Amino acid sequence: MTTWQAIILGIVQGLTEFIPISSTAHLVFAARVLGLYSGADKTLQAEQTTATMAVIQLGTLLAVLSYFARDLLNISHAFLRDHLSLLSPRSSNPPSATGRLSREAWLGWLVIIGSIPVAVVGLYFKEEIEGSFTKNLWVIATMMIVVAILLAMAEALGKRNRTMGELGLRDALAVGCAQVLALIPGSSRSGSTIMGGLFVGETRETAARFSFLLSIPAIAASGLLELNEAMTKLPSGTYFSLFIATVVSGVVGYASIWFLLRFLRKNSTAIFIGYRIIVGGLILLLLYKGYIASDQVAY
Repeated sequence: MTTWQAIILGIVQGLTEFIPISSTAHLVFAARVLGLYSGADKTLQAEQTTATMAVIQLGTLLAVLSYFARDLLNISHAFLRDHLSLLSPRSSNPPSATGRLSREAWLGWLVIIGSIPVAVVGLYFKEEIEGSFTKNLWVIATMMIVVAILLAMAEALGKRNRTMGELGLRDALAVGCAQVLALIPGSSRSGSTIMGGLFVGETRETAARFSFLLSIPAIAASGLLELNEAMTKLPSGTYFSLFIATVVSGVVGYASIWFLLRFLRKNSTAIFIGYRIIVGGLILLLLYKGYIASDQVAY
């Protein structure tokens, strides 16, 4: 992987990780156009590309950690404070007047609970996720359209009247289960989780904010699990380029979060729905006509 390839991949990752248009789909296309690891056999090429994508995600992890640093500090502080208070009945500083967890501490539990489904399913299907299935253009294109339709349904059916302070167990389960869809290439982690939030009545901005908070454990686990394997699967000369791609994805990812949260305060996800349907349909058409590699794998 050259420096220029790294910069391009970092930009693509940063733009598409948080915008609900599927980072996997765009990274796979970028990798194909750039001829990433083209000298390796198909299986190794798929594994190397998966490892590269997972490590570059750590840049977007740093982006979301930086953007929500104050929120995360408040959640962590409240989580520790409230649980210590609950364990110490004689404490003069109970979590609240009723002895229940504060809103911030409860939000910490919602993030933990919401992260369980993707962790369980992700570990169980780890080999399939790392293999060529996750680069299959038929799957990617189909899921881009499927999630677009589900997101459109969520926009139409969701009440969009619940804010961050009103999140509960139903939100954690709905958004957490929706995040499992992101394990299927083309779904989009942000697209799936925002869709789940809208279905249970969250406002668009709330759905996006909770989506980003819920992405932290998933992105961290994915990147850190792949980091060790990446060091063995990737050519030694790619480490510096991988670092460049990660930094670039972090900077661009921070800007993407800033943009999307402000965009969704006054706008729907319609533009992203339309984009997903157009791109997914175009990929299917190119595959059907034979303009894209007949082996149906994105290399």
